[in-house]
Amino acid sequence: MGTRLLREKGLRIAVEGCGHGTLNSIYASIRRSCEINRWDGIDLVVIGGDFQAVRNAKDLNCMACPVKYRKIGDFHEYYSGARTAPYLTIFIGGNHEASSHLWELYYGGWAAPNIYYLGAANVVRLGPLRIAGLSGIWKGYNYRKPHHERLPYNGDDERSIYHVRELDVRKLLQIRTQVDIGLSHDWPNGIEMNGDYDTLFRRKKHFLADSKAGTLGSKAAKFVLDRVRPAYWFSAHMHVKYSAILEHDKSLQHDFVRGSPGLVGKVGGQGVKNEEVIDLDSDWDMVKLSEVQGPAAKVHNDEEIALDIDDVDAPSSMDKAGNNDRPSLQDVPTSLREQLPASFNRPEPQSSKLTPRLPPPSQITNTLTRFLALDKCMPGREFLQILEIEPVSASLEALPRGEDRLRLEYDKEWLAITRTFAPELVLGNPGATVPPNRGEAAYLCEIEREEKWVEENLVQKGKMAIPENFTVTAPVQDPAAPTSTHDQPEEHNNPQTQAFCDLIGIENKFSASEEERRQRMEEGQPPERGGGFGRDRGGGRGGRGRGRGRGRGRGRGRGGW
Repeated sequence: MGTRLLREKGLRIAVEGCGHGTLNSIYASIRRSCEINRWDGIDLVVIGGDFQAVRNAKDLNCMACPVKYRKIGDFHEYYSGARTAPYLTIFIGGNHEASSHLWELYYGGWAAPNIYYLGAANVVRLGPLRIAGLSGIWKGYNYRKPHHERLPYNGDDERSIYHVRELDVRKLLQIRTQVDIGLSHDWPNGIEMNGDYDTLFRRKKHFLADSKAGTLGSKAAKFVLDRVRPAYWFSAHMHVKYSAILEHDKSLQHDFVRGSPGLVGKVGGQGVKNEEVIDLDSDWDMVKLSEVQGPAAKVHNDEEIALDIDDVDAPSSMDKAGNNDRPSLQDVPTSLREQLPASFNRPEPQSSKLTPRLPPPSQITNTLTRFLALDKCMPGREFLQILEIEPVSASLEALPRGEDRLRLEYDKEWLAITRTFAPELVLGNPGATVPPNRGEAAYLCEIEREEKWVEENLVQKGKMAIPENFTVTAPVQDPAAPTSTHDQPEEHNNPQTQAFCDLIGIENKFSASEEERRQRMEEGQPPERGGGFGRDRGGGRGGRGRGRGRGRGRGRGRGGW
């Protein structure tokens, strides 16, 4: 879209929920949606996680789900160059990802030409829009841990690697200027109460108890939402379309909305259901309500197994009768407890608020956030929405004239934050302690100093455009080769990450020598710390069935496969 039309209408965005390796269908649906709305194209595609950037069969062995549900998908066609993404696409990570690939791009980078991964946390710019993203899902028991997972992963690593870490959230909480769009895979905690929650709880009955308990959604995403207050916030994970309007600085009114509030403003058409556009190559047949007999019958599709495999904050220690069947910590000798790494120690008592709610800085002036969650790309699902978005962070008139193609750019404030926090990043050691939060005032002084460095060394020298430097690092999937293997991939040093670290002058802690990587592979997977799905197992404690612990498969359906 040319800059003249952009100044008049805003940017045209296509938002999709969970990707699940179906890029061909997603792009076909966007094309059809543009035809219906008589649009000549899209400026940006946003995919809300579970993207599954699987390059080859080995990457599948790093994805947390039972083996029978691991599908090669079609991303590898874009990675290899056999296909090219027809629209500029950005995505965040969810809880079903090829983590071996995304690990290489912690700071963000091109997963394939024209397809950009935002990294663990990031802020980027596209024309006048400022976009903040947070990858992963909330699990309180891993929140304050370092990024310790390194290949080869064991079953615990496959899950914990996509759990949001406090250090990444801490960086986002230093933002002091206005953001237009916020992204998280799971919903910000409590956002459901700002929409038509009655209908939501009728459709997803198990959401009600979690909502009442305050455990539905991500606390980390809520921290960021309350801080940056973007005009729009997009999520996925729950596999249901849901919209809400959050008015900041107002007390919560549980009954002020009846009927979907929608996205007030310029919304192009309706959410696209996949059967209107393309027939997915899938053997998952949808269950129709008319097929369910009797008022007490439950709608369940065995082929769409509920796969939020660590759906609770910690394994339950109670059996069905409420009896505690696990030994007390006091039963373990002190001499043995002292031999455990520091990460095994009981955490220090935390206040009920994991992070203090900070007042918004003076430059964050937006007071209303429009929230939209979307489903996954499957038949009959509401997974796609197209919108025209005008920025609240800047004026459309500030756009450079004479440029018809928008390019992703780095964000000055975020680069300063990244430089400030680079020394505090801890990798590879599960027993390490993340440096404590030094407080907003202490960080502010450093960030302001680093922002001057960014201005002098990058902004004034015209180095803020994100380079289109995609590089193939892992072997490309051979279409004729089997799509299943028992092997995990080797860790690769990604030249994009090295180039980014060189650009902003920080150490690349993700770089490892060939000898280091070979040694880790020879040593094999570290011992497991708990139960759950392994690469070739049906589950640990409780497996996929009705047992205890994190290996629940037929449970709540949140973030299911």
